[in-house]
Amino acid sequence: MQLALGLLIPFAGTTIGSAMVFCMRREMNGKVEKLLLGFASGVMIAASIWSLLIPAIDMTAERGGIAWIPATAGFLGGMAFLLTLDSLIPHLHLESTQPEGVEANLKKTTMLVLAVTLHNIPEGMSVGVTFAGALLGNTGITMAGAFALAVGIAIQNFPEGAIISMPLRGEGMSRLRSFVYGALSGIVEPVAAAVTILLAGQIVPALPYLLAFAAGAMIYVVVEELIPESQAGEHSNIGTVGVAAGFVIMMILDVALG
Repeated sequence: MQLALGLLIPFAGTTIGSAMVFCMRREMNGKVEKLLLGFASGVMIAASIWSLLIPAIDMTAERGGIAWIPATAGFLGGMAFLLTLDSLIPHLHLESTQPEGVEANLKKTTMLVLAVTLHNIPEGMSVGVTFAGALLGNTGITMAGAFALAVGIAIQNFPEGAIISMPLRGEGMSRLRSFVYGALSGIVEPVAAAVTILLAGQIVPALPYLLAFAAGAMIYVVVEELIPESQAGEHSNIGTVGVAAGFVIMMILDVALG
């Protein structure tokens, strides 16, 4: 029960954020959008460091291994994995008119949802691998720390849900359909989390690599998508303020509860 709740917390954040389409105007204010994108970036950077990379390094050191090897290999593997998905899956970023990935005859709304779904995969993996560490024991990862990460991801998923549902509404989609599309973009997170837990349970020595892998995948999303979008155009300093706020909140959550 505890595990199921933990895996669903991030999805709940996306769903609640998507529901903002029922109480906000047709388009989101540009400054608010930059602030929220920056906030999501800050949360993901802090989570990658405190919840994923540091535990991977500490775990390897405690087992007598060379601490930086799993962290480096896993991190680069995660970056390569997201780079591959980014190159293959057809998707469209906010404020962009040029689709990325393999050419496909898909609607703009579908590609917008795929873009968000793409970077929800590493978030789900990060939650799954931390819960796996907590369940396995003797990993230095506590259940409280795993829940702290889940809550942190849910907090940054809240604005992401709004950021995907509001543009869909702006494209002329109904409020209900915009909400459903926004919420469904987050369903991949508990799925990715469950798959990661199964993998980690089968290959316990690989846990440090999986932690670093999730970190690399998340940092790829931050550098490739979130920060560029938060810094585009005018008022880029608002996005920077959002990064600082998200980073500090996630750091406090992880240190206080981890």
